[in-house]
Amino acid sequence: MFDDASKLLKRVLKLGALLVGVIALVGSLVGFMVAGVSGVLAALVGSLAAFMFMTLTVLSIFMGAKLQIGGFMGLVLGGWLLKMVLFILLFIYLNGADWLTSPARPIVFFTIVAAVISGLVLDTWIVSKARLSPSVKLP
Repeated sequence: MFDDASKLLKRVLKLGALLVGVIALVGSLVGFMVAGVSGVLAALVGSLAAFMFMTLTVLSIFMGAKLQIGGFMGLVLGGWLLKMVLFILLFIYLNGADWLTSPARPIVFFTIVAAVISGLVLDTWIVSKARLSPSVKLP
C-alpha cells in the first residue's frame, strides 16, 4: 500500500529504468549482430529516447498533481505535445545521421516500440497493483 502517490511514480520510474536497461542490452546485442557498432548505437539511442519519454510522462503527472484539474490536464497534454515534437526532431536528426547505417535504422524503431509497449504494460501492472490508502497525500 502506498501512503503517497509520489512513491508510486518513483516506483514506475525505477522499474521503467530497469526495463529500458534490459531493452538496451538486448537491442545492443541484436543491433551488433545485424549492423555492428552502428546497430549498438541505434539501440542505445532508441533506449535513451524511450527513457526520456517515460521520464517526461512521470514528471508531468508528478507536477500536474499539485495543480487543479484544469492545470493537470493542460500539463499532461503539454507533455504529450512536447514528446511528439521531440520524437519528430529525433527522427529528423537520425535520418541525416552518417553513423546510422541502413541496416541499423530498424533497430532504433524496434527498440523504441519495444520500450513503449513494455512500458505501457509495466505502468498498467504497477497501477493495477497499487493500493492507495484513503488518506493518500498527493505530491
